[in-house]
Amino acid sequence: MQFGMMDGYGYGMMSGGYWILGLIFWILLIIGLVLLIKYLWERGGAKRGEESALEILKKKYARGEINKEEFEEKKKDL
Repeated sequence: MQFGMMDGYGYGMMSGGYWILGLIFWILLIIGLVLLIKYLWERGGAKRGEESALEILKKKYARGEINKEEFEEKKKDL
């Protein structure tokens, strides 16, 4: 039998587990991309929606909830 000829089970040696390796490669690639996107999405969360402690402190000072001395003291702590 020549290499690559049908032997009843596929195309000789190429019908073995090589397609499984390809499938595993694509599954790992997709999982890697999903994890990368998730990591980048979560990492950018602080920039999008969450305020820093200094921003919160400035807002409290602007609303009159704390006086200038309290603001300066807490700002030093940060």
